[in-house]
Amino acid sequence: MDSGRWRRGAVSRGMLPLLALHAVNEYYRLPWKPPVTACLLAANTLIYLRPSFLDSLLPFVDEVWFNPHLILKNKDMKRFFLSVFYHVDESHLVYNMMSLLWKGIQLETSMGSTEFASMVVALLGLSQGITLLLAKSLLVFFDYGRPYYSEYAVGFSGLLFAMKVVLNSHSENFTNVHGLIVPARYAAWAELILIQMFVPRVSFLGHLGGILAGILYLKLKGSYSGPNPLTTIIRELTSLLRWPVRFIRNTFRLRRRRILGQGTVGGGERRSLSGTWRCQACTYDNSDWLSNCEMCGTSRSSESGGLSWQVSRRSRDLSLEELRRRRVERFG
Repeated sequence: MDSGRWRRGAVSRGMLPLLALHAVNEYYRLPWKPPVTACLLAANTLIYLRPSFLDSLLPFVDEVWFNPHLILKNKDMKRFFLSVFYHVDESHLVYNMMSLLWKGIQLETSMGSTEFASMVVALLGLSQGITLLLAKSLLVFFDYGRPYYSEYAVGFSGLLFAMKVVLNSHSENFTNVHGLIVPARYAAWAELILIQMFVPRVSFLGHLGGILAGILYLKLKGSYSGPNPLTTIIRELTSLLRWPVRFIRNTFRLRRRRILGQGTVGGGERRSLSGTWRCQACTYDNSDWLSNCEMCGTSRSSESGGLSWQVSRRSRDLSLEELRRRRVERFG
């Protein structure tokens, strides 16, 4: 999460192509491609690039800065939720997305896409809510309004700190945090202090809120034995969204079968197939709505309540090779 004023018209440093290349390379090597992580990467990048087809739909950054004073004064939930997906410049975006790629792949692969998506939603709400609560508490109890209560901040890093806490919660290993070797479970705290020392313009409160959100999420998850309600909701929504896709796919398959024909050629045994009739000239099973054989052109007629076939001498004399040739010509 970065604080400060928005710099319009930032010149590209050529880092986005490197991000794209790195992401494609990482996904290419994976046997299973985590879809939620890919969607988060795409959403953050598209919002930063702001292509013309999204320009009218996306609010400007001035409308979504995370500012505790404006959120509480105007009950502005747009700032509360959308500020996470905005970045002040290219280096800010690329640094966060590189971190998201690494953490997202590990977490989503280990817990599954539905569980990972529900965790991201929960961490987003918790981290933003805790940050807001901390800023208000500093104002009320310590009369410390600036810079925390009135600061403007955007970025995905608060959520990344929360994900780091979840990822390293059960790790017994050591990790390298900007050259400092620390136990993995304390890596988020070490990174919080080091980043604040060397990059003072970042949002300390936003990063701290992310760490506390990760700890609270683990506590809540450990104390609740039932199914995660967010996971259940997301699973149901996913199933609901997949239904139109399945319907269209099944309709397309049915239509394709009808276009290509339903029957088979050959065999002297007559089988009872629903909605089909067998040509007596070439033994091809045709759809019931056809009056002439698709294969050889022999007509079908109804006499005395039963079915009979008028077989022409010409169709009887056709060889199997000729029948195959005509079918190829008929269906391309």
